[in-house]
Amino acid sequence: MPTLNWIGKEAVMNHDKEVPFRLLKKVKSASVGKDSQNLIIHGDNLEALKALMPYYGGKVKCVYIDPPYNTGNESWVYNDKVNSPKIKKWLGKVVGRESEDLCRHDKWLCMMYPRLSLLKQLLRDDGAIFISIDDAELFSLKHIMDEIFGIQNFRACITWQRKYSVSNNFKGIATIIDYILVYSKSENFQNSLLPRTAESIERYSNPDNDPRGPWKAVDYLNQVSPDKRPNLCYEIVNPNTKQVIRNTKKAWKYELDAHKKHIQENRLWWGVKGNNTVPALKLFLSEVRQGMTPHNWWPHEDAGHTDEAKKEIDSILGANLFDTPKPIRLINRILQISTGPDDLILDSFAGSGTTGHAVLQLNKEDGGKRKFILIEMEDAIAKDITAKRIKTAIDKFNFKDGFEYCELDKPLFNENGQIEESCDFNQFATYIYFTETQTNIDRTKVDTNFIGELNETEYYLIYKEKGKNILDKGFLKKLRKTEAKKIVYADNCTIDEKILDEYNVLFKQIPYEVKVY
Repeated sequence: MPTLNWIGKEAVMNHDKEVPFRLLKKVKSASVGKDSQNLIIHGDNLEALKALMPYYGGKVKCVYIDPPYNTGNESWVYNDKVNSPKIKKWLGKVVGRESEDLCRHDKWLCMMYPRLSLLKQLLRDDGAIFISIDDAELFSLKHIMDEIFGIQNFRACITWQRKYSVSNNFKGIATIIDYILVYSKSENFQNSLLPRTAESIERYSNPDNDPRGPWKAVDYLNQVSPDKRPNLCYEIVNPNTKQVIRNTKKAWKYELDAHKKHIQENRLWWGVKGNNTVPALKLFLSEVRQGMTPHNWWPHEDAGHTDEAKKEIDSILGANLFDTPKPIRLINRILQISTGPDDLILDSFAGSGTTGHAVLQLNKEDGGKRKFILIEMEDAIAKDITAKRIKTAIDKFNFKDGFEYCELDKPLFNENGQIEESCDFNQFATYIYFTETQTNIDRTKVDTNFIGELNETEYYLIYKEKGKNILDKGFLKKLRKTEAKKIVYADNCTIDEKILDEYNVLFKQIPYEVKVY
């Protein structure tokens, strides 16, 4: 398979493995609700994606990202030239001095490659990734996606009509479309059908009040001549007019046995007055697929457009915050074909937060319990736009779920997956509690060895010095006198299994290393 080479590729191909694991630190004042499993993370998305690996590796059903298009337009709120100070610093550190001479396409590829590698690892085996892009980097992106995900897992290149009109004073050939590249993690991904549109449902009616419900008329004639299909040539009698209809120019579409069955089932339609010379077959709405097969052309009527997206943001946060946001209908369409009601969705270029908004809205519409993880790097955007939009939308549209707002804490494990020697009780407690519950620890509830509880399960940690933390009979006296299940982390346990059962205790070893991704 042909591969794409660029300056700096060698340095970044395995860089995702060199990024240390960091903890997520909850910012309670910026969060909404209690114990939500939705996350908004402020931080470099490369480090944030690595921080998610121990908890969410192989668990994300759908990734949607809207990365910088690399157009060179400096005026956008989300820097689209891949030259923000943070990315410059990262490029200089990882790629080296040669990064100073990289053209912006090389920089863009260096930025994207390790992030895409981590996104693939976070996906479930039956998951898929959807990437918005325009023609500036479409072909470069296609090449590296073929390399990372495998050309056999390419699913579609969707064309989305992001604009519905073009100004007459535009010079050159106007661009009114974007693309969405779709790749699956493996062959196990199966897309869902889209809900039927009102227009498609209107094609079915019930002029004869058939108790089987709405139907549409299907042509009874074939396009072949009778001499070519003699088995489709027979006489049909109109039961209302007694007229005998014979094949002359076209054969029937159905064989005689099928025709007789149609008569028995009262499936022939002879018109409102019953005097049509050719019948039609009644095809009931209840018999057809209850959804529509998605295709790769998404007009603005179906998937929204940029102006619509601007109005959505303006109505929540005020005007002129983003030039090219994505509309809720676009993300909603992606979620409909790629997720079920209990799935996890990840957006690591969160921007204005449309993905989170779309998840909450779709849950409200279909009763789902989907969860989102949003990652936003820019300081001026993460809290004041991404999180603020979701918080305001929750209040305005009465969405039931909230989110936990997190910052990246100091590294817990190094790039080799080994625990940092400087780790203390609080860091271990944070890591263990999040691993167990997928929610952030509430430090105000930590009491000596007790680190928290959720869903009638209490969590405890015995940790003073590595390798010397023992769960013994003396510790049982420190447990809370409740009926709740108790999970205790320590290095070793000297208590008999029978006694553990009596106290409803489950012993687990402290994790001093994680899988290296």
